[in-house]
Amino acid sequence: MNTECKTVKEQLEEREYEILSPYATKCKDSKGRKRKREEQFEIRTEFQRDRDKILHSKSFRRLKHKTQVFLSPYNDHFRTRLTHTLEVSQIGRTMARALRLNEDLVEAIALGHDLGHTAFGHCGEGTLDELLPNGFHHNLQSVRVVEVLEDMNLCKETVDGILTHTWGYKPKTPEAQVVQYADKIAYINHDIEDSIRAGIISEDDLPQDCVKYFSSNQSARLGKMITDVITSSMDKPKVTMSEEGWFYVTKLRTWMFDNVYLDPIAKAEEKKAKNIIKSLFEYYTEKLEAYCNKSEIPTIVTDYISGMSDQYAIRRYLDLFIPKPLAESSNDEALFRKIQDEIHQV
Repeated sequence: MNTECKTVKEQLEEREYEILSPYATKCKDSKGRKRKREEQFEIRTEFQRDRDKILHSKSFRRLKHKTQVFLSPYNDHFRTRLTHTLEVSQIGRTMARALRLNEDLVEAIALGHDLGHTAFGHCGEGTLDELLPNGFHHNLQSVRVVEVLEDMNLCKETVDGILTHTWGYKPKTPEAQVVQYADKIAYINHDIEDSIRAGIISEDDLPQDCVKYFSSNQSARLGKMITDVITSSMDKPKVTMSEEGWFYVTKLRTWMFDNVYLDPIAKAEEKKAKNIIKSLFEYYTEKLEAYCNKSEIPTIVTDYISGMSDQYAIRRYLDLFIPKPLAESSNDEALFRKIQDEIHQV
């Protein structure tokens, strides 16, 4: 076929075979979508379309007001779930480009991996997990968001990556394996930075053997983790990390759990956040009994509450459970009445 007659999409698909690694997931080899799309807009590959679908979704926009570690931060410099997602995407794309994997698929997975996360971060997730008979896991809810709640009709490879980004799952593509590492690398490093900013820890508090291995500099530490994954995975079918690098990443993560994620200062407000989620869950569960089958209620309430941002959950709690004073007439209203009376007397 003459190149001039090919669509942009077809040219991009051919370029993948020329440029990408033999182990990379090619768009033309995708297992497709649940429904075949009808519209023809041939300037993007299918994985590019997945990325754009996620980027333009309502659930993606709500991430800007969802907690990463520190609840409802007023300081604009703390990470939110949205900025975390963008950092995962950037780290993932850097690794994918170096390994000659499919950047578009990595980006789509990264942008969609936390769409199902609740308000108040892991505290909100833990609270719903306690309230539901079968528990709650944000990766499963993320899949529900893209497949049911917003019905994005994504490629199967993208959905698999969203499902398996949580450690313990086995991704089917090297691109999804990249996101697994990118997620962990991103949150360890930015949570250290945010915790130092919050005054919970200082750089000197970090385990000295980890500092010696990765450096005390944030950028250098991040760069070494990323480089380790790249050098350990180059021209290999599986994305991995060196045994030594993984040892220190795991040690640093464990230290963060002991000293930050479970720290009384960082978790001081979690009891309140937990009460908000629990109260809202109980309220909507009771309200829906008159409208739905009992078996459907937990899923409906979970979908609603897990989609809330921190501020929206707080606002609904205030509206439902905090008494409001009786409305009082303002001085302005009294002034307007006086003017009207004077007009009528003329």
